[in-house]
Amino acid sequence: MIDLSISTFLITLINIGLLFVVLRAILFKRVTKFMEDRSSKIRLNIEEAEKDKQAAKNLASQWEERLKNVQGEADELLRAAREKARQEADRIVAEGRETANALILNARQQIETDLQGAAARFHAEAATLVIAAAGRLLQRDLSQEDNRAFAGMLLQELGKR
Repeated sequence: MIDLSISTFLITLINIGLLFVVLRAILFKRVTKFMEDRSSKIRLNIEEAEKDKQAAKNLASQWEERLKNVQGEADELLRAAREKARQEADRIVAEGRETANALILNARQQIETDLQGAAARFHAEAATLVIAAAGRLLQRDLSQEDNRAFAGMLLQELGKR
């Protein structure tokens, strides 16, 4: 069996006490300081991470706002471009209509001029034919004055129709 004596007990107790004091002086303070330093570093890292997280949230919200603004600006630019294109198309169509109207007016004027010329030539040729026919009917030569009178009567008749 184990023989326990007070001297062994006291020596063991003193050894444990000395070991506690030595370990406390050497290790406990260093380990406690190390743990406190480590805890404060972790706390600082957590605080820094929270700050970074908040800064990232702020940047994200700023970028989202900028993206909304850019989208709004893009929509506005597209709307303005469409409006400008519509105005340009309207202007081109209006110019085309004006050009077409001018061409139609010129064509009508040309037709009117051609018709007047053709009518004048027709009147002149008709008068010549009537005078020739009348001359044959009368079997005589008509005077210049007779020609004019017959031509005037013919033109009056044609003008009535």
